[in-house]
Amino acid sequence: MLLSHARDAPNASIIEFAMKFLIAITQDEDGMFVAECPSIPGCVSQGKTSEEAERNIQEAIQECLAVRAEKRLPLTVTIREVEIPV
Repeated sequence: MLLSHARDAPNASIIEFAMKFLIAITQDEDGMFVAECPSIPGCVSQGKTSEEAERNIQEAIQECLAVRAEKRLPLTVTIREVEIPV
């Protein structure tokens, strides 16, 4: 979902956008929590707790989006759900 709103005043020229992303958080063998955003290639962070990892991945997402925009790359890649018999 993409939302926009003007910053500070209705006539402001700066418009902010908010996007929602799915993230995955796992705990590694050293006890650190690793967070990644599958729809942004290479967007990974970590933290000592899952809450810290979530905060850190939010910052990483912002930075990754800025870099991808600067390089004129698509902001995200397509993520699909597939069903696999197990």
